[in-house]
Amino acid sequence: MASLVMTILGEDRPGVVEFVAKAVSDHGANWLESRMAHLAGQFAGIVHVEVAEDQLQTLVDALRSLEQNGLQIIVQADAAGAADSSFAPLNMEVVGGDRPGIVREVSHVLASHEVNVEEFQTECITAPMSGDRLFRATARLRLPAGFTIEALQAALEGIASDLMVDIQLRQS
Repeated sequence: MASLVMTILGEDRPGVVEFVAKAVSDHGANWLESRMAHLAGQFAGIVHVEVAEDQLQTLVDALRSLEQNGLQIIVQADAAGAADSSFAPLNMEVVGGDRPGIVREVSHVLASHEVNVEEFQTECITAPMSGDRLFRATARLRLPAGFTIEALQAALEGIASDLMVDIQLRQS
């Protein structure tokens, strides 16, 4: 079996997921996992499928033909496979007043300590009492072997006060 990861982008409208699901199903592929969202009027998705080797190229061709329906699809063979078990799983939440640079600063700390970001979601929400705009991010991380949650917490606290955000870490 071959493992494929595809990204899909196009104008959001009914039927986008069905176009992709039909192509996957028509080629006997198994839809393993996906993340999809409506962002600024656009549909954005990431899908992971497995397909028999003899159906691989015809599935890729079918997915690329969906560009006729206004979708941009990039298909990549998944060479990495399963997550490295030498990394410890961890969840992170960042909440604070919205301002430019939060993602940049947090991601810089993570990268400088070789922390792998497996999943990252952000949103701007309205604060319940004040009505101010709040930035909120959640992430699933993997720490490298030998690097502790306490060490990461200390590194993130070094930027949290400058960013005026609260950063919480917890074991998965």
